[in-house]
Amino acid sequence: MSNANEVGWWALYSRPRHEKKLADLLNERGIEAYTPVRKVLKQWSDRKKWVEEPLIRSYTFVRAIEKRYFDALNTHGAVRYVWFSGKAAIIPNRQILTLKALAGCDLEAEALSSDFKPGAPVKVIAGPLIGTIGELVSMAGHNRVIIRIDHIETVISVTISPLLLEKLPVLKEGKKEGKGKYERFW
Repeated sequence: MSNANEVGWWALYSRPRHEKKLADLLNERGIEAYTPVRKVLKQWSDRKKWVEEPLIRSYTFVRAIEKRYFDALNTHGAVRYVWFSGKAAIIPNRQILTLKALAGCDLEAEALSSDFKPGAPVKVIAGPLIGTIGELVSMAGHNRVIIRIDHIETVISVTISPLLLEKLPVLKEGKKEGKGKYERFW
């Protein structure tokens, strides 16, 4: 930043599951901090409960003058700032306002890795379909995984959270990879 009194938003990477606590500690120290949260219905064996969890895991946004930059970094739970082009990345105010508006409404929101694009080969890493390999597609705005069944020319489409997916390298037709020697199904 060019002016030591200029205020900007920075993305502060936090320890896992410390996002809200870090924001509270920073606000107590007089440093404006924001962690966007969403309400999620969690189910345990004996009950269901609505809980708030971070929309973007491991990130807290900090707004402070440059002199307070290291004060925020030296707070318990802070790991480092997100860097871009050799300096701490400054997040535009309009994007923070969008996150605040999104957190204040009843829309279903889920932060996704930008690596997931329609047509990408993916592997399910959790849940009842663990280990399944398929292709990510988008239908009516929902992320779906297409699972092809060989030899019977059938396709099964499943709505699945991208948090349960792992991006796979794109394989050339006929090539095999990995210990399980899976073939390209897409």
